Amino acid sequence: MERTLSGIERLAGIIHSKWAEQLQFGIILGSGLGGVAESVQNGFSIPYNELPGWPLSTVIGHAGRLIIGQLENKNVLVMQGRIHFYEGYSMQVVTMPIRVMQRLGIKDLIVTNAAGGVNPSFVPGDVMMITDHLNLMGMAGQNPLSGPNLEEFGPRFPDMSQAYDRDLMKITRSVSKIKGINLREGVYAGLSGPSFETPADLRFLRAVGVDAVGMSTVPEVTVARHGSMRVLGFSGISNKANLNGSTKTTHEEVLEAGRLIAPKIEAIIHGVLSVI
Repeated sequence: MERTLSGIERLAGIIHSKWAEQLQFGIILGSGLGGVAESVQNGFSIPYNELPGWPLSTVIGHAGRLIIGQLENKNVLVMQGRIHFYEGYSMQVVTMPIRVMQRLGIKDLIVTNAAGGVNPSFVPGDVMMITDHLNLMGMAGQNPLSGPNLEEFGPRFPDMSQAYDRDLMKITRSVSKIKGINLREGVYAGLSGPSFETPADLRFLRAVGVDAVGMSTVPEVTVARHGSMRVLGFSGISNKANLNGSTKTTHEEVLEAGRLIAPKIEAIIHGVLSVI
C-alpha cells in the first residue's frame, strides 16, 4: 500500500481522468448505510480493487467501491464502504482515501458510521450528529499522523479544537427540524475493535461523557482536519450499549438497524447539500 505522495497523486490522477469536473464533497458510508450511494445521479462506480494501491474493504455491509456523480447538483465522491484499522491495515493506509480526496481538491467531508448508543436516552434507529470525538486509538499511540509529516497537506501539529464544523452543524440542525427528524447530538468515541466493548468499557466511556461508540471515523477526521477539510459527522445508533452485561451485541443487528437509519441520514445529507 502506497502512502507516498506519488502514490496518492497516482490514485487522484486515475479518478480525475474519469471525472474531470471539480469534486466538492467526499462522503464516507458506514456499516449498513451504503444505500445512500444509490441516490447519486449522472455518475459511475469504481470498485476499490480497480484502483492500484487502494485498500480493500473486508467487512460485510461495506460494498467496497467509489461512486462518483451528483447529489443535489453537487459533485460528490462517495465511499460505499470504508476501511478499518482492525482489518490489519496501518492507520496511514486506512486514511489514504482522505489524502486522495484532498489531492482532488475536495474541501468538505461527510462521515457516517454505525455506533453503539452509550447515552441511555438513545435508542436503535436514532441519528446522532457528532459534535466532538474521543480519540482513544490516537491516545494509545495509533495516530494516522505519526511518522514524517506530509507538509504538502498540513502542519506537524494540527489543531483539533473544532474537528466538526460548526457552520455545517448549524445547517444540519435546521435541515433536520424541517424534515421532522429527531436529531441527537453528542460525543463519539473511536475504539480499535474488532471486539465489541465490555460492560466495564462502556461504563468508563459513559463516565467520561461519551454518547456513542464505534470502530472508525476518528482517524479519517484527524487526517481531514490536518488537510483543512470541513467535516460533518453522523452516527447511526444501531444498538443500545450493554452496560450491565445482560445482552449480546452482534454485527447482524448493526446491519439491520442500518436499514432504519439510512433513510434518515440520506434525507439529512440531501438537505444539507441542497442549501450549501
